[in-house]
Order: sequence, then C-alpha cells, then structure tokens
Amino acid sequence: MHFQQLAYFVAVAEARHFTRAAEEVHVSQPSLSQQIKALENELGAELFSRARGNIALTDAGEALLPLARRILADADTARHEVQELVQLRRGRVRLGATPSVCTGLLPDVLRAFHGAHPGIQLLIEEGGSHDLVRQLARGALDLALLVLPLPAASPALTTVELLHEDLVVVSPASRPAPGRKGSVHVADLENEPLVMFRHGYDLRELTVAACRAEGFEPSFTVEGGEMDAVLGFVRAGLGIAVVPRMVAVRAGRDLRTTPLASPGLRRTIALAHRSDVEPPRAARELQRMLLGSGHPAVPSAADGPRPADG
Repeated sequence: MHFQQLAYFVAVAEARHFTRAAEEVHVSQPSLSQQIKALENELGAELFSRARGNIALTDAGEALLPLARRILADADTARHEVQELVQLRRGRVRLGATPSVCTGLLPDVLRAFHGAHPGIQLLIEEGGSHDLVRQLARGALDLALLVLPLPAASPALTTVELLHEDLVVVSPASRPAPGRKGSVHVADLENEPLVMFRHGYDLRELTVAACRAEGFEPSFTVEGGEMDAVLGFVRAGLGIAVVPRMVAVRAGRDLRTTPLASPGLRRTIALAHRSDVEPPRAARELQRMLLGSGHPAVPSAADGPRPADG
C-alpha cells in the first residue's frame, strides 16, 4: 500500500468520478484506475461499485476512507514538521558552556541567533570543562564551549578554536589600582586579599597554581562563589579577583580592570561536538554564528600558557 494509491482512492471517493479525480491529482485516468485496482488487489476487496457508470463506495471503501484521510493527513504533518526543522523554524539546541563564557561571549551571539530563528529553543547547560565533556560524551549536549586543553580522558571530540583571551584583575573602581605601573604581577597578589571561586571552578585552580608557582599561598577574604557572586563581592570592596577579560569588559564602571604583567595568563576557548555524530541542523547554524562572532583566535605560536576556566 502506497501513499499515492491512498491519495488516488480519496480523490475518486470525493469526486465519485474517475476522470475528474484523475484531473484533480494530475495523472492520466488509466494510470489512476490501474493504481486503484492494485490497491484493491492488495486489500483483497473492491473499494468502488461501478454499476452502470455510477461510482459508489463499497462497504470496504467506506471503512477505508476515514483511515486513508487520516494517514494522508499524518504524512502531510510529518512532512511539514521535518521541513520546519530543516528550514530552522522549530527545533532545539543544547549548548554547554563554562560560566564565564555564558557571562561574556554568549549573550550577544544568542540574541542574534534568537532574532534570526525565534522558533528554535535554546537549552544552556553551565558547567566546568570536565563536566561538559562528559555531557557531550553521553549525548546530552549538541555543542559545548570548552577551555583547552581538554581532559586527558576525553572522548573523541571535534574542536575548533574560537578565541584566545587574557585573564585580568578586577578591583573596586573606588579604590587605588592594585599592582605597579598599570599592571599586576602574580607576585603582587601575595599582598592582596582575593575573592575566590568555589572548589571545582577551574579559575580557582588556575589562580592558586599561579600563586604557588611564585612561592606563596593566596589569602582569601571570601570564597565559594560563582562568577556573578565573585564580581559582586569585589564591588563590595571585599577583595580583588582574577577573571577572563570578556567578563571584565561587561562588569560595569564600578569595577576597574588591570592587566596581568607579562607573560600573564591566557585561556583558549574551543567549540566542540562529538566526532561520531553530526550536530542537528539548528546546532550547526548556531555553530556557524559562534565561529563568525568576531572573536578570532590568535596564532597558536603566541598562545603561551593555556589555563583551564570555570
């Protein structure tokens, strides 16, 4: 049984005339009759009574007509739903990102994506790079914005470097700038109270490791916050914090941004997806917009350290 046969059957049932039905479905009358006959043979019952040129439905035809209409309607709905997805009218994208990327990079890109494709649902999962890699591996995410290098035990992922970025120090604008001559050396942090992220936040591990490399343990006035909380504590004058530049740019005029002195600290953000599964059409469109978002990666030879980020 084919959809075409059901469509021809419904056309004849509604027109009660083979020639008019053939004209309506744009096929020759002999071809239509042949398909109706094939359908009757497959079902083992005549669908039309053709006595004296009058076309009427048999009992079998009466039983089939509502079912055929429903099948054709369901097929049309399925076709429409697929076309909606293909043409980016509907669907969803499951995107993972570290919290600082959510704060700094994503708002503008997601606003542009939503404006272009308002029917696409955006599901955002915040987490550290290690957690996001696990989410990708089990198929819970379509794409993820991660910090390189990836964990050693990472599954097969396709990654494209999106941007390289310096880390900076933020402090209250109402107080003198930390450091000397417009920059902060890591060694200067020994004498500064720090507002620190929660355990498991990669920026915490990076900052502590950098301080220990300079031979001291950092002093925390407040610890345990997420990105927004840390910025709020800095505004309140509780200490300074090391954050990505993209976050500092959006932090507001009440916070001062001071660069870290050379060689500084940098991070590399990459867009990743599973190598064995092509992302859905909507995810590929978001991927295209992210890669064209105006945050180019600098040549790898100039990368320097590649810290992890929360």
